[in-house]
Amino acid sequence: MTPRHPAFFGYGSLVNRATHGHAPAAPARLAGWRRVWRHTTLRPWPFLSVEPATGGIDGLVAAVPDGDWAALDLRESAYRRHPLDPGLLAPSPDWATEVEIYAVDPAHALPPRPRPILLSYLDTVVQGFLREFGEAGVARFFATTAGWTVLLDDRGAPLYPRHQPLTAAERALADAHADTLGLPRQRA
Repeated sequence: MTPRHPAFFGYGSLVNRATHGHAPAAPARLAGWRRVWRHTTLRPWPFLSVEPATGGIDGLVAAVPDGDWAALDLRESAYRRHPLDPGLLAPSPDWATEVEIYAVDPAHALPPRPRPILLSYLDTVVQGFLREFGEAGVARFFATTAGWTVLLDDRGAPLYPRHQPLTAAERALADAHADTLGLPRQRA
């Protein structure tokens, strides 16, 4: 019998299992939410966040063994945790006693502005979606995310603390989707 744990639904960098050690984990789709780039008072680059909306998003449900949220809450300190209705997840893992989601804390939120998205952050997210959902999942990530703005090309000296090395094919995939959206680039 698989032990039961509380869990989180990751929809950005937490989809990339190389950025954390939470297990078990399983891909899932969350109905009634959308992903959005949020600007905050905490740093000059936007964070991925979520908000209730029609439609749905792909992500990763991952366990928080023994309900020890401390390290994850520290990593996600710009966010506030919110409980999710398990009926909104498909599939809903049988080992998850409850599932929570992180969204940018409104106390830190700023109105949308043209601050650049770190390409090293986006690359890490794209790599995770590719590994969990394939190329179609990467396309859905771009299609179900709002608030796109200019990209800061920091690949040569990544500013995102959990950046991951990418293959040439992974970089090309991220670039192709960014180009399709017409996202301009700035050099770091």
